[in-house]
Amino acid sequence: MSPEADDEEVTRWAHRAGRGDQQAAAAFVRALQGPVWRFLAHLAGPAEADDLTQETFLRALRGLPGFAGRSAARTWVFTIARRVAVDHVRAATARPRVAALPDWQAAAEAAGAVTPGGDDAITLRGLIAGLAPERREAFVATQVVGLSYAEAAQVCGCPVGTIRSRVARAREDLVAAWQGDARPARGGRAV
Repeated sequence: MSPEADDEEVTRWAHRAGRGDQQAAAAFVRALQGPVWRFLAHLAGPAEADDLTQETFLRALRGLPGFAGRSAARTWVFTIARRVAVDHVRAATARPRVAALPDWQAAAEAAGAVTPGGDDAITLRGLIAGLAPERREAFVATQVVGLSYAEAAQVCGCPVGTIRSRVARAREDLVAAWQGDARPARGGRAV
């Protein structure tokens, strides 16, 4: 909270912002933005704090018209921030862990197909480009972009199980290609 704003002043800004005062809304956010960011950085990590702070203030600003003032606005916003952090952690733990699945790159490294600092990144991009289109789409969405399987299913317009299957088959194809045992992808061309 800015040194010049106390809890009562921040609460007054919250009430005025809830009635549509844009300057009060800006003052409210400025007064609490730093402390909320620091709070979220400790709960979820500094890399996530910017996005979570933004989500906190989006929720708070939407809720200001209904803010009753039973507690200080600062307390109310930190309660929202905590919920945002909990929602973030819950969503992150609901995502399938890529590390728990067989790692195609680790398998390629173990087979001696990858050498650090070599042209392997170029080779890997070429191998990914050689996957059957539906496998490449699922693999890149989940393993490169980082979408959850459910998100990738929405993007690709197919069931989650299909995404899981396509990613698994793409991994198998990539490992085989790294090992020099390129075989035709089911329903596609040789990898």
